[in-house]
Amino acid sequence: MIRRPPRSTPLYSSAASDVYKRQVNNMEIVQGITQACKKLNSPVILQASAGARKYAQGVYLVKLVEAASSLTEVPMALHLDHGPDFETCKDCVDSGFTSVMIDGSSLPFEENIEQTKKVVDYAHKYNVTVEAELGRLAGVEDDVDVSAEDAFYTDPAEAEEFVKKTGIDSLAIAIGTSHGAYKFKPGQKPQLRFDILEEISKRLPGFPIVLHGASSVIPEYVEIVNNFGGNLPNAIGCLLYTSDAADEEDSVDLG
Repeated sequence: MIRRPPRSTPLYSSAASDVYKRQVNNMEIVQGITQACKKLNSPVILQASAGARKYAQGVYLVKLVEAASSLTEVPMALHLDHGPDFETCKDCVDSGFTSVMIDGSSLPFEENIEQTKKVVDYAHKYNVTVEAELGRLAGVEDDVDVSAEDAFYTDPAEAEEFVKKTGIDSLAIAIGTSHGAYKFKPGQKPQLRFDILEEISKRLPGFPIVLHGASSVIPEYVEIVNNFGGNLPNAIGCLLYTSDAADEEDSVDLG
């Protein structure tokens, strides 16, 4: 079975730089990714979206990953992406996922806190890592569909309060990236709010911050993100750690 190590293990603590993260929804994808990771001697975070769970059902995904873990002996985690409610997250925890994301970004701030803390309290009893989201990214990804009009940036003060009140392990923030492929056209520079990123980094030093929708962000912007604590040199799309968190905490890009 998939082992559930403590939430601060090297697999998660190195996730910003040398752990692959890939979406999975069937046997062939799981096989291809994990066999490649075995050849590369790399840990991997396998991520299941709401669509993947609808297609394959959660228990099938867990058993596929358990088989891959046994056959390859590659350190791996299984993460739920954009869990819409407590029941979905609980079902994933109960079926063997090692990490879940509760996405209450569409809810009012206090309701997001309440729902997220409920997931944290349950998941942490089983050593399951919890990611949450504050602020809303525009774009389409699986069941997540947010118009530009409904998107909004993360408030740094709210981010600090949210982390302290919920006890989450990582936080996805909105600074101008967006879900979906090819959203930044050639020659177009995304308007990213690095001032928000900088302020959150100051308020939450060492805390794992995640940028969803970072694929196709231009290389020079990835470099700026790295200067604020990211650790993916030469990457197109990035996972962010603030401060020196890459040596301490766990996080997954989950996006």
